[in-house]
Amino acid sequence: MLEVAFLTDAPRVAGSEIWLLEVLPLLPRLGIHPTVFLPKSPALRGLASRFEQAGIPVIQYPSLAKVLSDLKNFHARVLQAWFPSTYNLLRYLPEPRLVYIHDQLEYHYPFGLDRLYRAIYRYTKAHRIRLASRILVGTYWAADYLSRHFGLQAHTVPSGVNPERFRPPTPTERKDLRARFGFHRFTVLTPARFTLEKNHLVILQTAKRLPDVDFALAGDGELARLIKALAILWKLNNVRFLGNRWDIAEVYRASDAVLFPTLADNPGLVILEGMSTGLPVITSPFPPQAEVISPLEGCLVPPTPYTLAEAIRWLIDHPSEAQAMGKRGRERVVAQRTTLHTAQALAACLHETKSVQSP
Repeated sequence: MLEVAFLTDAPRVAGSEIWLLEVLPLLPRLGIHPTVFLPKSPALRGLASRFEQAGIPVIQYPSLAKVLSDLKNFHARVLQAWFPSTYNLLRYLPEPRLVYIHDQLEYHYPFGLDRLYRAIYRYTKAHRIRLASRILVGTYWAADYLSRHFGLQAHTVPSGVNPERFRPPTPTERKDLRARFGFHRFTVLTPARFTLEKNHLVILQTAKRLPDVDFALAGDGELARLIKALAILWKLNNVRFLGNRWDIAEVYRASDAVLFPTLADNPGLVILEGMSTGLPVITSPFPPQAEVISPLEGCLVPPTPYTLAEAIRWLIDHPSEAQAMGKRGRERVVAQRTTLHTAQALAACLHETKSVQSP
């Protein structure tokens, strides 16, 4: 059994931490015994509890300096970093030391801000990541991007979701869930942190165009207060804020479609979760999104209020086609992008990396 440490410096629960929670419990049957290292923070207590319930040992550390000696006592170490300084640990850890990059690598911002971000990433993260024994990413596009722009060679461990947790509801279950959440009209769901690239402002503008459609926004983040204030100012009674949800799989099953008009080149788990639930997904037509979803399974449209409103209206007016999209989306996830696929690819990579490092 390979003893592997997984460390995150996350200040709060986000997609990368949910990825750990979904994937790590599958590793023991594949010859990997994981231990999770989390910052000692009230915001992560719920996450730590869920790891422990899943049988995954958790060590909550007060600072990175305090955790360094503990990380050396494993066959391999995997870092997931929010902050560039965390990669400084790579200088002091024995090999193999791996990095799993969940970062959004490309932003579709105007005025050259996308190129500015790339330059910042080069000098804050990319040069530190070079010290890793192996770099892991969730899409083939990300591996190609890191190679083209930074000369970093990455191995793809395709991101996946749990098709048993994210599954279509039975008719009775759907009816009960919609009553519980108060979903009475066509409801589109956006589960995402309130940050600039998630494009919540455009969602509000879309909601203004569709007063007969309800918009459910789940999550929290830096811009949450601003978006909520704008919804009140614009009198958008069809926009609801659900907050952070551990029952998000049930919210998916109560919804009619998923709306994810991201400005970033990262497919995220939202698209895959929606597909796995059997929902049509409306998202941006950027390369990573197109890697996991096609027009057969959803609507890839420019993230503008007009195009998003048109896509939502099309789904409402074509219920049979929308249902077929959702069905094909789930079939694709089950065939290609489950957490078991991810765990198998990750385990194979860890075993291979340890084998190469062994004398």
